[in-house]
Amino acid sequence: MGQTVFIPRELDANEPRVAASPDTVKRLAALGFDVIVEAGAGLKSRIIDADYASAGASIGKVSDVAKADVVLKVRRPGDAELKSYKPGTAVIAIMDPYGNDAAVAALAKAGVTAFSMEFMPRITRAQSMDVLSSQANLAGYQAVIDGASEYDRALPMMMTAAGTVPAAKVFIMGVGVAGLQAIATARRLGAVVTATDVRPAAKEQVASLGAKFLAVEDEEFKAAETAGGYAKEMSKEYQAKQAALTSEHIAKQDIVITTALIPGRPAPKLVSAAMVASMKPGSVLVDLAVERGGNVEGAVPGQVVTTANGVKIVGHLNVPGRIAASASLLYARNLFAFVETLVDKTTKTLAINRDDDLVKATMLTDGGKIVHPAFIKADQQPHVEPAAIPAKTMVADASPKKAAPKKAAAPKSPSSKPKGIA
Repeated sequence: MGQTVFIPRELDANEPRVAASPDTVKRLAALGFDVIVEAGAGLKSRIIDADYASAGASIGKVSDVAKADVVLKVRRPGDAELKSYKPGTAVIAIMDPYGNDAAVAALAKAGVTAFSMEFMPRITRAQSMDVLSSQANLAGYQAVIDGASEYDRALPMMMTAAGTVPAAKVFIMGVGVAGLQAIATARRLGAVVTATDVRPAAKEQVASLGAKFLAVEDEEFKAAETAGGYAKEMSKEYQAKQAALTSEHIAKQDIVITTALIPGRPAPKLVSAAMVASMKPGSVLVDLAVERGGNVEGAVPGQVVTTANGVKIVGHLNVPGRIAASASLLYARNLFAFVETLVDKTTKTLAINRDDDLVKATMLTDGGKIVHPAFIKADQQPHVEPAAIPAKTMVADASPKKAAPKKAAAPKSPSSKPKGIA
């Protein structure tokens, strides 16, 4: 009997995704694993138990996790779940460790080897494992669908015998993975699209998708990117100029989608209450960062708020989970691609190389200890989040603080992977 991979049903009521698909079950079996899927684990993602069984999995119960060598999940396991895990189990999931120091300490106490998939480095070798990109892509798409649904009017221009319906104006704030997909989706639906970001490379990416770029393009803007590809926090003078330009533009928009989400700190405030108040009745704001405090002042997690002036602020939680059938397929492939690197192809057994760059970047706990350098003191000195970035700051630096580069980073091609905003 080979080593066992267990895929549980997610306990969070707001999490419909699942960590394996029939395709990845086949692939895991080919690597030499016995695969057990908890009954009903994939139902909310439109994957029935029979599909898993046909792919070679055994359909089991929650107690089967006790014999697992590898547990694949979407969300971090809670204390109740960890009680059933045997020490040494490799647990791979989106761990969301920032601000959750007690939960990270609990993983160490349980003796599991925990991997945080959102820490996967954005390098060529790991592109197929990048859960932030795969899920943000779908979030950007769904944000446009949600915005169009709440807008209650047509997005494309329509010329009819009864008159012309004008195209909706859509503004995307933050041109990362989610932002680029939002631009592409809104353009497909026929909207007039504009977008903004403080990174010079974003201008070319926006233009390549047929949208118009909005930014104060002065000398500071030309040097507004770190060597690692992240946006830098801009000077107060630039912030004021950019805020004035953005405020004037937002007042004319029908749908605004904000995507700025920075790991490890509250989301930057991009849209102030005054900006919301300037918008037309029936306009819509979709805040993709609402789970981390939100980019829009007045956004409420899990709710669609209608302001006094008739503007809707959409704050849906777990936006990729709103299209779970698609999100689960991509997430499952991300997990499989990573698991494959942990397996010895000769013996067909789990053989974690702790010197591997991917392992070092993602491993949170191992051997009863917290091993990730960012959380190594989590059980003694709790993480304290910095203050939220003020509304006038468009995007803040998500990279470790270093000396500012003397020269502007070379512009990236439209196909290069954006960083800094998921």
